[in-house]
Amino acid sequence: MTLRIGSSEPGGTFFTQCAAIAAILAGDGTEVVVETADTASVGNAIGLEEDRLDFGCMASNWIGRARTGSPPFADPIDLRIVAPLNAGPLFFVTLADAALPDIAALKGKRVAVGLEHSGMTQHVRTMFDALGLSFDEFEPAWLGFADGADALVAGDVDVQFQCPIPNAVMTELSQKVDIAVLPMADGQIERLLAAVPYYRRVTMRGGALRGLETDCDQIGVLNVLVTHARADRDMVRYVANSMCEHAHDLELLNPLFHGLPALFNPLQRDGADAFEHGGVALHEGAAAAYRDAGYLD
Repeated sequence: MTLRIGSSEPGGTFFTQCAAIAAILAGDGTEVVVETADTASVGNAIGLEEDRLDFGCMASNWIGRARTGSPPFADPIDLRIVAPLNAGPLFFVTLADAALPDIAALKGKRVAVGLEHSGMTQHVRTMFDALGLSFDEFEPAWLGFADGADALVAGDVDVQFQCPIPNAVMTELSQKVDIAVLPMADGQIERLLAAVPYYRRVTMRGGALRGLETDCDQIGVLNVLVTHARADRDMVRYVANSMCEHAHDLELLNPLFHGLPALFNPLQRDGADAFEHGGVALHEGAAAAYRDAGYLD
């Protein structure tokens, strides 16, 4: 069997996670074609609708938009949830000697926010809207992870928006130069949590990367594996079961999956609704897999 999974830009979070998923599925003789997409979540949803993909990685903030056909989606897409991937912090990083106290200090700065129509840029817009900050108050640079990090080192930007940790680009950046993670100012996390239902509080642990010496609370977003409603039940059951059964193996293959086993636990407390995002339900094949694993009755 050959499966097509939509990821992200090469080297991005979803790309490396899909490589790990491909590795565990290869043990069953399944070939996985990891497709790249500069627009990641958005491109993957469209790829599922056009039947160019069997599965796709998405940040949970895009799922509801895809379901309703809200911009940037031209038409509704009938998605279903398969499995969690990770809950990653969203954060701004700068050079250590920049002495920026928090994200309110971004006014007037050059900020690498991600590719122009990417999920990363959408997060910046969402965060700024919730905090009453204007996108016009700084100079955005439309750069992906690797190019944004290079621009920060070169002095072409003052700040880069990153997600999550660990990621290879962020780890390499922190080894090249002395960096600092901008903390949230008092009350900013609470304002974001109140305004944006798909955000959650996450803690960046001290020592997770060079330059981050103490724990730092940030906003995080849950990333998930999705499919289309028409996807074959047995195919989805197989993939969901593999990710559940090999959750600890995925942690070893890619540190982005750290904590994955615990992300299945809410199913026991809240049932299938625990995995509903943006009004999109769990695929019936995934539900069957989680019943097999004892997470659902």
